[in-house]
Amino acid sequence: MAWRTTQPATPPPKTLRQRLADLRGPAVAPRPLDARALAALAANPGCGRRALLDGAGVDKTVLAAALGSPAAFGQSQFAIVRGNSFEAKVKADGGAELLRLVYEHLGAGPGGAAEPPGPDALTPDLTAAGPQGRAARTALALRDATAAGAWTLLDHPMLALEVAGSPAYLEPDAVVVHPDGRWTVVEIKSFPVIDGSADAAKVGAAARQATVYVLALETTAAKVAGAEVGHTVLLVCPKDFSNLPTAAPVDVRRERSVTRRQLERLTRVEELAEALPAGLSFDPERSAEELTEAVSAVSASYAPECLAACELAFHCRGRARGADEVTALGRSVRGELGALTTVGAALAAAAGGGCGPAPDPDDPTAVALRYAARLRAEALEQAPARVRTEASACPC
Repeated sequence: MAWRTTQPATPPPKTLRQRLADLRGPAVAPRPLDARALAALAANPGCGRRALLDGAGVDKTVLAAALGSPAAFGQSQFAIVRGNSFEAKVKADGGAELLRLVYEHLGAGPGGAAEPPGPDALTPDLTAAGPQGRAARTALALRDATAAGAWTLLDHPMLALEVAGSPAYLEPDAVVVHPDGRWTVVEIKSFPVIDGSADAAKVGAAARQATVYVLALETTAAKVAGAEVGHTVLLVCPKDFSNLPTAAPVDVRRERSVTRRQLERLTRVEELAEALPAGLSFDPERSAEELTEAVSAVSASYAPECLAACELAFHCRGRARGADEVTALGRSVRGELGALTTVGAALAAAAGGGCGPAPDPDDPTAVALRYAARLRAEALEQAPARVRTEASACPC
């Protein structure tokens, strides 16, 4: 009697969602992307590490702590409470003060001044189940408000934007629909505007964040007749040292073009995930050694600017310094040094090959470094004589 052997069935390939869940860990819920993270990601599109971790929903704060390099930045609890209190004040009474500020600064449309918002301004209910449901409800409210031709305030709408092949759900502070069909993003921040000016770095960060909302709104506006997304957002902040709101329009056309181009350059998440070895995981329950090996398997593009925007920046900085990479000195230095990717190679080029591996003597970067080293040596030789001359000429 002949026996037939049966081969075990080949398990079906895992979907992208299952693969990303494995990367996070079996019991770890995904951390949703927000506009601040997307703006930081767009500022460094060459970093596959951040693109993968953000796309997989990995909590980088928890991961950084498990790696032994916790993030040393973030909003204080006092700042969060103060910001929430100020936002509630701005949106009180159905958003009357917020709509007044929008009309005061951005009320005039292409066809002339619109009627000022009154008590009959619309404030639709955006409640729905889950981010997908809220995004669909927001899209419906935007369509209805545009068709109605009335002032409409959408409080914390939910917007959808595809980033590196995966959807991101974003929640701006507010979106105002004008009677002429324009949609305006409103950002409410707790940092003050003192004597008509605010901290330039904070304003720039707010503009980049608002730009992500503008891009997400444009996706929805493309499907709504008569809709147009304004490229001027309204920034609302406390005036001077009070809690009274003031506003300023911010043109984000330049940020929009840069952010769109950078987001389009991002490598798709599935491509990054497919290149990883089997069994790799960023589960925070794993040991620091396992997590370090997992993080090192994904290419990074560290720059000092990451310290203000990425929770893993201190870990990446330590690795860059340990590997003697010139990226730790900044993107401008990295760009100037060309093929010289380590500090040792740059010093060897400046010394003419006297230390470290000898570079190509005809390399333009090496020639420039040798010339700079000679100028520095001459300046140091002349410094003592100059100091003595200036001291003897001193009338005192």
